[in-house]
Amino acid sequence: MRIGILTGGGDCPGLNAVIRGIVKSSPDDVEILGIMHGWKGLVNPEYTVLTDDDVEGIHIIGGTILGTSRTNPFKDEESRKKLEENIKQLGIDVIIAIGGDDTLSVAAKLSSLGYNVIGVPKTIDNDVSNTDFTFGYHTAVNVGADAIDRLHSTAKSHGRVIIVELMGRDAGWITIEAGLAAGAHLILIPEYPMTLDEIIEYVKKRMEDKGYMIIAVAEGFKPTELENIVGDKNEIDAFGHIRLGGIAHYLSEIIKERTGYDTRSVVLGHLLRGGTPTAFDRVLGTRYGVHAMKLVINRDFGRMVALKGNDIVSIPLQYAIATKKFVPFDYYKLAQIFFG
Repeated sequence: MRIGILTGGGDCPGLNAVIRGIVKSSPDDVEILGIMHGWKGLVNPEYTVLTDDDVEGIHIIGGTILGTSRTNPFKDEESRKKLEENIKQLGIDVIIAIGGDDTLSVAAKLSSLGYNVIGVPKTIDNDVSNTDFTFGYHTAVNVGADAIDRLHSTAKSHGRVIIVELMGRDAGWITIEAGLAAGAHLILIPEYPMTLDEIIEYVKKRMEDKGYMIIAVAEGFKPTELENIVGDKNEIDAFGHIRLGGIAHYLSEIIKERTGYDTRSVVLGHLLRGGTPTAFDRVLGTRYGVHAMKLVINRDFGRMVALKGNDIVSIPLQYAIATKKFVPFDYYKLAQIFFG
């Protein structure tokens, strides 16, 4: 049996742990091809044979040894044909796709066409439905909380408002948990918009009472008054997403203008997804990889591995991409206790 594994979308701490788990747990009669640069490596064939030696010790390294891209092979008919032709020419019996909504949506389409596919959920946003956690998320929260911790002292020393922008396109999991852990004084996430007047009111009250303030904001947050999220509309990826970024700077200019307080913005961006994964993400990625191989051995295709409580289970691929997992209102209400 020949298995092709690929990593798509943004890089994420723990990806190499998944790859290692798959390779190390594979039977002797299985050959594993590492498809380079996500789906792009099946449209324009680029791959490497992976052995135990190739994955030795990679679980402690961030990023992915296979590279990644945001290629959508179903974007046009020519790419789709190349994808299917190359799967057949390479003799790939099973594809294990490691990625978020976009990567898994391609996997689900291939599954519907009759190909043997297994999905592994990957996103630091933690917004893939029907799984408790995705690997990389824990690392991102830790990095975000540490950064906010460090900004408290400089904000307090200078009497400033500091706005920290964290990743989170549609869901604010990283922002709310990093903000809660590090004691941010206001947390703004996409699920629960707020008016600029409400934000300004929080700032004025906090600054009058305490003299400094930390605001944690998700990149996908949009004040009620804005028609569109802040981002570069000239940069749209293969799945139709604009490149986000800039909400912290936008808010800092508004706050400075309307309050007169010294306001600065800090964008954590790719710092959240880079570097060494936490022990939790290494173990979760490893467990996902081993369970993905179990599904292959059992020929239980068209499914995605998932975490339920402390158990690794599997669910139909289409369930994974049907909806996103958002921060529930009760959780946001908990965070609101600490605003101000």
